[in-house]
Amino acid sequence: MQGSESTIKEACILSQDSAMRKALALIADKWTILVVFSLESGSKRLSQMQREIEGISQKMLIQTLRNMERNGLVERTVYPVMPPKVEYRLTQLGVSLQKIRQALCDWADENMAELDAFRARNSSEAEPGN
Repeated sequence: MQGSESTIKEACILSQDSAMRKALALIADKWTILVVFSLESGSKRLSQMQREIEGISQKMLIQTLRNMERNGLVERTVYPVMPPKVEYRLTQLGVSLQKIRQALCDWADENMAELDAFRARNSSEAEPGN
């Protein structure tokens, strides 16, 4: 019986409405996990994060932060000073993504050499004359 329960659970993961697919949609873009990593050390201003996260535009960082805020992963604090000061920090829900981020980093560290070797081999096989 336990085997069939496992198969049902796995099939549910593939369902369009599954919690797994919804969660994956929250973090599977190019920038969300990098923003999580940036904010792990504490609250930051937009300009600090943009300096830390190489390659992200201000527009994309703002879009990513808004999406994360809408989903409860980030909290935005506006301070009533002139000029306005805005800081972002991870919520408890956002902090819980640290385990996933660390697992991805560990997986990348353990497997990047092998992935690079596959890419190199496959790209050379795809070249004309090989």
